[in-house]
Amino acid sequence: MHVLDALGNPVRREILVSLRESPLSVNELASRFPVSRPAISRHLKILSDSGLVEPRSEGLRHVYRIRVEGFAPVREFIDQFWDTALSRLARLAR
Repeated sequence: MHVLDALGNPVRREILVSLRESPLSVNELASRFPVSRPAISRHLKILSDSGLVEPRSEGLRHVYRIRVEGFAPVREFIDQFWDTALSRLARLAR
């Protein structure tokens, strides 16, 4: 799944917000949401497949952390619009 598609779901966006401060286990994440642990695991799989999070095994626990590099396609997509806006501003300034 493309990173922009992965970000289209509000639960996945909230998972990313939760992981901003520190890595969390699946159970820790599941305790923060009104959805089941298996649902959180499915969301994490999508986030992992799209490159936004990275899992790490710690014994029996799976701990997830943000992969900042995974956000590069988002930045590239948004920068296309920023470049267009700057070009328009430059034309108006002339």
